[in-house]
Amino acid sequence: MIALASHLPDWNALHFLRPDWLWALAALPLIVAVAVYRQRRSDAWRQAVDAHLLPHLLASEPRRRMRLPWAQLLGWTLACLALAGPSWRQQAQPMFQASAPLLVVLDLSSRITATDLPPSRLLQARAKIGTLLRAREGGQVGLIVYADDAYTVAPLTEDASNVALYLDALSPDIMPRDGQRADRGIDWATRLMRQTGAPQGQILVVTDQADDEAELAASQARSLGLQVSVLGLGTPGGAAYRDSSGQIRQAALDEGRLRAVATAGGGRYVRIAADDRDLRALGVLDAREGTALQRPGTGHQWRDEGFWLLPPLMLLALLAFRRRALLAAVLAVGLLPWTDGAQAQAQTRPVQGTLWKRADQVQHQRLAEGVQAYRQGDFARARQQFEGLDTAAGWYNLGNVLARQGQYDDAIAAYDRALALQPGMADAVANRAVVDAARKRKPPGGQRQNPGQQNPPRKPSSTPQDQQGQPQQGQPSGQGQPQAPSQRPPPSDAGAQPQPRPGERGDQGPPSPPQAEDAHAQAEADAQQRQRMQQAIEQGREGREKNDPTVAGDDGRTPRQREEQQAVDAWMRRVPDDPGALLRAKFQLENERRKREGR
Repeated sequence: MIALASHLPDWNALHFLRPDWLWALAALPLIVAVAVYRQRRSDAWRQAVDAHLLPHLLASEPRRRMRLPWAQLLGWTLACLALAGPSWRQQAQPMFQASAPLLVVLDLSSRITATDLPPSRLLQARAKIGTLLRAREGGQVGLIVYADDAYTVAPLTEDASNVALYLDALSPDIMPRDGQRADRGIDWATRLMRQTGAPQGQILVVTDQADDEAELAASQARSLGLQVSVLGLGTPGGAAYRDSSGQIRQAALDEGRLRAVATAGGGRYVRIAADDRDLRALGVLDAREGTALQRPGTGHQWRDEGFWLLPPLMLLALLAFRRRALLAAVLAVGLLPWTDGAQAQAQTRPVQGTLWKRADQVQHQRLAEGVQAYRQGDFARARQQFEGLDTAAGWYNLGNVLARQGQYDDAIAAYDRALALQPGMADAVANRAVVDAARKRKPPGGQRQNPGQQNPPRKPSSTPQDQQGQPQQGQPSGQGQPQAPSQRPPPSDAGAQPQPRPGERGDQGPPSPPQAEDAHAQAEADAQQRQRMQQAIEQGREGREKNDPTVAGDDGRTPRQREEQQAVDAWMRRVPDDPGALLRAKFQLENERRKREGR
């Protein structure tokens, strides 16, 4: 059995990664022959006197003992074994896995409001795309919608949840003009694939009707290495719907045309189903089932253990110097890197290769450790890992960490660096816009922001005091998010006023004792009493913290930090959460730009 993380070697799994080097051991007899020959030539008498005269000239023939070159033989053997690559365990290794990006092209014409798929085609399409995003394994995914023209809702991304955010906002109302140009949707998907550097991939068209131009567009996409599949939306009987002009029309599923488009695109056609059988038949749930592309991933490879033979080989090589060989051997052993080179590497310096790992392996390890620390909320450690990674992914992740820490200016600079290394990086562009907007909305530090107060935001200060108001780790603020207990407004300085207990009135005497049938009311009164006691305890603790604003509370933050956090949250809640309006404005601007360009 092969142990992946065992410290003891598993000799049953011992094998050689490059066994052809073992053929070099055949040179051992040649080494012995050369040594014997050189030893014979080293005798001065044999070089100066003929061999048949030596017995007469020498008083006695000395016995010559053959000395084998044991150091050379052992060194050659160790070198051959090291080059052969002995291995007995595996390790995680950055590698490439087969995947295919997927672009979903959804028909958002007024025909999608037909009710032949109850409750409507639109709701069925939303649910089906949501199932696809949740069940898809690996690969990038994006979303395009079309009516009279095609527009990008979400570019290709590894995070399917970013695409799912816009599903509830999809409707014909967000489209600038009504129509049904499936060919423009396929052409736009092909263009987006080429812009993102993906020469191959999958395009899934979700519609009920197509024409000859859509079939031609699918054929052109296939010639560029893309696969076009179609998911039929509707029923052959169809249903009535109201178009953008208010007229009643009939929408029916044209399976013949849709099947022709799928055939021209080298894909498959399936009618929408209640479960995921349609998605499995189309082969879009597993990215490896589509056209093979290469994306970075992590796997296991056999570890080359030949480096363990290098220290004794170097010690044998030092014997060739003879003089001070022992001192040189001690120095060589002392200079060996006994610690892991990746851990000894300074985190803030540019990534360089070590004795045991290449530069790309060190970079991959730091990137993975930084992502893990970011997901755990340890932003300081994540920042330490990302700093020094001069790649688009490294600067992008560093920008995310700086944004989490409230350092908006530095975050924007990191996003700009990522875009300089990879122009058109969609995630960096989107996050930069969000951080820039948050920077402009950030209120003055150290001031409490009341809900009805309209104070203009100012640029965040670079002083440590103003940078303490950071968003809580793992708790993004925004509309619809519940406030944490530490985000409650602090009580007034006047102290809490005692509230009358249940059953009491301020103008009357003590209440009468509760009856047996009022047990439920008494239980509620006890619960309210415990709640008031807990509030009194918290108010007392907060009062003590106010006396010393530098003392942190249970959440690790000072009262000043909590006030600044509340002010930031108040500003963030003023931002309207309306993805539909955002998409409508985005598509309208894109439509006007295309008109000016004559497209």
